[in-house]
Amino acid sequence: MGASTSSKREQMIPAPVPKLKRKHHPFAIVFILPSLILYTLFVIVPTLGSFYLSFTSWDGISEDIRFIGFANFIEIWNSPRVHNALKNTLIMTVSLVILENIAAIAMALMVDKVRWFKNLFRSIFYFPTLLSGIVMGFVWAMILNYNFGVVNQIMNAIGLGSWTVDWLGDPKFAMLSIILSTVWKGAGYYMIIYLAGLQGIPAELSEAANIDGANGWQQFRFITFPLLAGSLTVCMVLSMISALKIFDQIAVMTDGGPGFATETLTYIIYKVGFGELRQGFGTALAIVLFIIILIITLIQVKILRKREVQY
Repeated sequence: MGASTSSKREQMIPAPVPKLKRKHHPFAIVFILPSLILYTLFVIVPTLGSFYLSFTSWDGISEDIRFIGFANFIEIWNSPRVHNALKNTLIMTVSLVILENIAAIAMALMVDKVRWFKNLFRSIFYFPTLLSGIVMGFVWAMILNYNFGVVNQIMNAIGLGSWTVDWLGDPKFAMLSIILSTVWKGAGYYMIIYLAGLQGIPAELSEAANIDGANGWQQFRFITFPLLAGSLTVCMVLSMISALKIFDQIAVMTDGGPGFATETLTYIIYKVGFGELRQGFGTALAIVLFIIILIITLIQVKILRKREVQY
C-alpha cells in the first residue's frame, strides 16, 4: 500500500524541465559589428582619450601635449571660479528638478481631467519642448529685455514701472530668469510621461475613493501620487541630468554673466576649453562633471526606487 502511494506521488511530481542552451547564431555578429565599430570609434575611443587629455596641459591646437599629472584636478579643487560654478549648477539643478516636475504633474492632471480640447491643451503644453535651447534663449532674451522686453512693457502699462528690473543684467534676477524660462521649455516633455502614468492608473481606485468620501487632494496624495512613482523616478532623473548639462540658454541669455552669476560647470568647460584654449583643464573639468552626474543619478535612483508602488 505504501509503495503504491509513493509511486503515485512520484507520478504527480512534474519532471524537471531541462535547461535550454542559448545558441548564438554566427551571423548575429555581422549585424552587431557595424554598430559596435561606430560606437567604439565615436564613444569609447574619445572617452578614453579624454581621460588621457585631462592629465595634460594641451591647448587644443598645438601638437605639444605635455603630461602634468593631477595638476588640473588640483587646480579644480582650489579654484574659486569652479566652486562658484558648482554652486550655481547645484542651485539651478535643484530648482529645475522641483519646478519642472511640479509644473509637469499639474499640466498632466489638467489634461487628464479636461473633457474638451484635450489634444489642443496637450499640444500647447508640449510645443515649447520642440524649440531648441538657442531659439528659446533668444525668445526669452527679447521678452526679458530691460528696454523693450514684453515683461517690463506690461509692468509700465499697468502702473508698476517702479518694479521693472534688468532681468538678465541683475545678478539677483539672472539665475531666476534662466530657471523659469527653462521650466517653460522643459515641463511639457515630462508632462507626457506623467500623462502616460495617469492613464495607467485603474479608474476603480478613484471610484472607490469617491464612495469613501475622499476629496480631490486626498485622492491625489494617497492614490494618484504613489502610483506615479515610476513616472516620477524617470522624470526626476531625466530633469536632473538635463539641468546639470544646461548650456544653450546660458550661452544665449547671459553668457555666464553678469560677472559669473550664472556660470555653470558646463559653461565654464566651454569657456575654458575653447575661449581660453585650455583643453586639458576643460577635459578634466568635464570628467569631474561626469562623476558628479553619475553619483547623483545612482543616489537618486536608489532613493526613488524604494517608494515605487507596483499594482
